[in-house]
Parts: sequence; structure tokens; C-alpha cells
Amino acid sequence: MSKEDIGITVSKNDDFSEWYTQVVLKAKLADYAPVKGLIVLRPDGYSIWESLRSTFDKKFAKNGIRNGFLPILIPESLLGKEQKHFAGFNPEVFWVTHSGTNEIGDKLALRPTSETLAYTMYAKWIQSWRDLPLKINFWNTALRAEIKATKPFLRTSEFLWQEGHTVHTSQEEAEEEVIKILEIYKNSVEEELAIPVTVGKKSEKEKFVGAVYTTTMESIMPDGKALQMGTSHFLGQNFSKPFEVKFADKDNVEHFAWQTSWGVSWRLIGAMIMVHGDDKGLVLPPKVAPTQVVIVPIYKNDEGKEKVLPKVEEIKNKLELKGIRVHVDNREGLSPGYKFNDWELKGVPLRIEIGPKDIEKESVVIAKRYNCEKTNLSFTDIERIIIILDEIQKEMLKNAQEQSKKNSINISNYSEFKSKIEGGGFLNAPWCGTSKCEEKIKEETGADIRVIPFGSENLNLKCIYCQEQSQSIPIFARGY
Repeated sequence: MSKEDIGITVSKNDDFSEWYTQVVLKAKLADYAPVKGLIVLRPDGYSIWESLRSTFDKKFAKNGIRNGFLPILIPESLLGKEQKHFAGFNPEVFWVTHSGTNEIGDKLALRPTSETLAYTMYAKWIQSWRDLPLKINFWNTALRAEIKATKPFLRTSEFLWQEGHTVHTSQEEAEEEVIKILEIYKNSVEEELAIPVTVGKKSEKEKFVGAVYTTTMESIMPDGKALQMGTSHFLGQNFSKPFEVKFADKDNVEHFAWQTSWGVSWRLIGAMIMVHGDDKGLVLPPKVAPTQVVIVPIYKNDEGKEKVLPKVEEIKNKLELKGIRVHVDNREGLSPGYKFNDWELKGVPLRIEIGPKDIEKESVVIAKRYNCEKTNLSFTDIERIIIILDEIQKEMLKNAQEQSKKNSINISNYSEFKSKIEGGGFLNAPWCGTSKCEEKIKEETGADIRVIPFGSENLNLKCIYCQEQSQSIPIFARGY
């Protein structure tokens, strides 16, 4: 057996980057495509994305948001309508210039983001206040040329995401929408992926190009780097004016509309891998696991097989009736030990082991993936597995929250800041609010302001860089 065929060959603590790549590939979530910077999503990886999509769709629908579809090509003339926005994306844009051997005239961009295209259409669809609010979400791919090092799910030139674009009659209603979406994101990530996040605003320097302000959710990874998990932007009238997204009010007076945009990507899957995985491989939260329970029948001969398999089928049927996603590993020619390792690598939350001796005891052995704990469970209690899966989900979030707290440090002076940033983590440090200090800190330490948490305003402390009065206590970190 070649080295590529065996399990994870590096420790998460020793070589985090290599460990991560091995988990993605060997757990069969994704593989590299023939084109640099692109990946192919395999069925287990896509199943996790479908699970997240289903959760978001249900929550979006409750908020009056419907799904639509946008084409992937955008004329250059449209991208240029909002100059700041276009300038921010221009270095990353892939351009289509030819159809066959013929030049096409106006260059076409492969969608880096859809504001310009969506709002061109919105301007056609919106006439009066009766057409508002307009709330549409698009499940798309986006393409942005990654010139830096690429990494599956975290930095690729094409990625899966959703982007929502809403239009409102008032500033107040639009700003309320921004926060509603951020709350949906936060709750979904914590409840489904068991990853704690911190929410708040981006600094002026770090906000989405073209937005009035950007709200964000950030998480700290086990290697001490921060990861942006999703953003929700208040666009004000910055796009409605150049794109003429207008409505007539009840008195037939025309106004420019107020807008929002927001999105999350399959970067969430990358975060899940990093936060929960271990040296054996992937560790999946039950809610998003493609297979929640794997049953491994154990027998040495036909007599044992005939004894075990009927009970295995009975257990499988009972669990499936409870809505649990179950797989029976009845592959021939592989040892139970090989199968255990294989399913641990793939991160299945719960494994059931059952052999002839277990039949006699009227119980099975259950093994939890997240903490490797093994216990016996009687046949009569087998339906408790749905409760056990729920407990695993909660425990995984609790463990991740504890890890996040350990990686969060309060900083009082700049020398301490420079020392602590080398070890990674979230650094909570007072800041005067000026871009000058923010840029100097970035230049000297490599740390960005990741998020200014809601409620972190503080006028009693001194900025760690310039010692002027602080305006807030943002979170600084080096990020992906």
C-alpha cells in the first residue's frame, strides 16, 4: 500500500497546512482540478454544502427572501458604473475577450460578485413602493483570480457561495435587514457547524468596496489565524444612484432606493475542517455529516454473518425511521480495524460495531468520533442514538468555544501586542479609530482589524499605538 493510500501522515500541531490538505483530499471532500486554483467538489463535500444551503434557504424564506439565478458573464461597461467597487475587484477579474477566434467587442467579466448585474436588472423591475422590499438570494459560483497560494475551500479561483441583494424604501429598513442576515449567519454556523463566531463591524479600511459599512462574523482557527466566515453590507444609496434603482412613493415622488448585499461561501467547510479535525482526520458535526452513523458488522464466517446481518438491518431501519443518515459497511475482504480507521478519517460522528458476541449480550458498541469514547448500548436503547447525536453536536460547539476563549487575549500595550501576535490568536486591543494607526499596526505586525465587536465602544482606554483616547476595542489578528 502506497503512502498516499494510508491515513493522515502529519500531526495537526506539527504541520497545520499539510495536515489540512491531507484531510481534504483523503477524506474525499474535494480534489484538485486540472486548472491551477480550482478544485472539484466530491459527493461528501457537496453534501455538506447542500446541508448548509438547505438550512439557509429555510431561514431566508422565513425572512421573505426568494432564490433567483444570474448569468456568469458581466459586460465591462456595467462593472465600471460604480468606480470604487470595480477598482476593488479589477485585479482579480477573469476576462472573456473572444468567441472562438473572433473578438467580442465589450469585454465580458466572469462574475467576481454580482452587484452590478443584479442592480441593472433591479432598475428594470422596480417602479413604485409596491415593488419593495425586493429580496433575492442567488446561489452562484464566483471567480476571482487567486495570485497568492491557493488552498481548498479557503482560497480558490472559483468558489461556491450565496449572495443576497435586497432593496428597501428606507434606510432604517435596509439597516435592519443587514443585522437580520448577520444573525441568521451566526446562528446557522454555530448551530450547524458547531463553530463559535464573533460579530460586529469591519473598519472603514476593511469594509466591502462600495458599502457604507460592512458587518462581519469572524472565527479563530486552531493555528491562531482568523477566518472571515461571512459578511452583510449596508450599501446605502451607493449603488442605487449610479444604477438608477428608483421607486415612486405613495405621493408619486421618485426616490433612490436603499440596498444591502450579503454572502457566505464554502469557506465555511474549510473552517469546519480546521476547527474540529484531529490527527486521525475529519471530525464532522452530526447536523451536516453526510453519514451520521456507520454500522460495521463483524463476523469471521458464514454462520456469524447469518447471525449478525439481520440485526444490522433491523437497527439500520429503526434509525432511518428516526431520520438518521445511516450506512452499513459490508465491504468484503477488509478487516474491522481498517474500516474503523477509514470511517474515522472521513469523520462520521458515530460508529456502531456489532458481532456475534454482541448479539448474545443484546447490545452494540458505539464509538463517538469527536472524543473517541466507546460505550455499550443495549438493543432496547438503540433509538437513543438520536439523542446521542444531539449531545455530540452540543459538545463539539462547547469544545470549540473553549478553544476560542483560549485563543483570545486582552492586550494593554503595543510591546505586548507585538510579542503576542507572533503566537497567533485574537488580540483585543484599544484603538483610536484612525486608519493611520490601523495601517501602521498592519505594516509592523501583519495583523488586521478583523472585527469591531458590537458593544466594544470604549473611551476610557488609550490606543495601543498612538496612546490617544480609544474609540473601541476591536479584534486584531493575522488572517487567511
